[in-house]
Amino acid sequence: MSRRGDWVYENNGGTCVAIAGADYCVVAADTRLSVGYNILTRDHSKICELADKCVLASSGFQGDIKALHKNLAARELLYQHQHNKRMSCPAMAQLLSNTLYYKRFFPYYAFNVLGGLDSEGKGCVFTYDAVGSYERTGYSTQGTGSSLIMPVLDNQLKSPSPLLLPAKDAVTPLSESEAVDLVKDVFASATERDIYTGDKLEIVVINKAGMKREYIDLRKD
Repeated sequence: MSRRGDWVYENNGGTCVAIAGADYCVVAADTRLSVGYNILTRDHSKICELADKCVLASSGFQGDIKALHKNLAARELLYQHQHNKRMSCPAMAQLLSNTLYYKRFFPYYAFNVLGGLDSEGKGCVFTYDAVGSYERTGYSTQGTGSSLIMPVLDNQLKSPSPLLLPAKDAVTPLSESEAVDLVKDVFASATERDIYTGDKLEIVVINKAGMKREYIDLRKD
């Protein structure tokens, strides 16, 4: 497919998933970075720690993703100096929305999932489009493999409708270990069908004890 001469975006692929539980949040992404049929690196982290018990996973154009992460990290550091505390996850979610919307006429080509713990210690996941529209959900996925993973998450987790009154809690009923196992299963499945997802899976688990990372191998072809 021919590309316009003034087209400045490129999709470097990859998939991100986040699941929120009663007292934990699991955020995961693969480590493959590619252009077309070329793999540029097999060991690139798409997950960035931004605030207190809050991480951002991004898929899309890596130039814009790096610029976005750098911008948010600088704003968070400024907040830390001004308020003598780290930004909460819901506050970072609003800041990310404002940052994306500010660039809406020349957007960051980045599709983001923000996960962490809120002020009550509950897991929270925020999902975004490229221009800052966002929603708090119990689980979400973004990236090239999202159309393969989302049906499985819908089937296994069945988040209540946001239209129900009174509003129901969106956190998933799974335990932390079950959520991690589900994430491993959906990535193993998506890697079989999506050429832009693979190599390694980086899993970040956030709970009241802190944050831990785990890596597992995926298909390398």
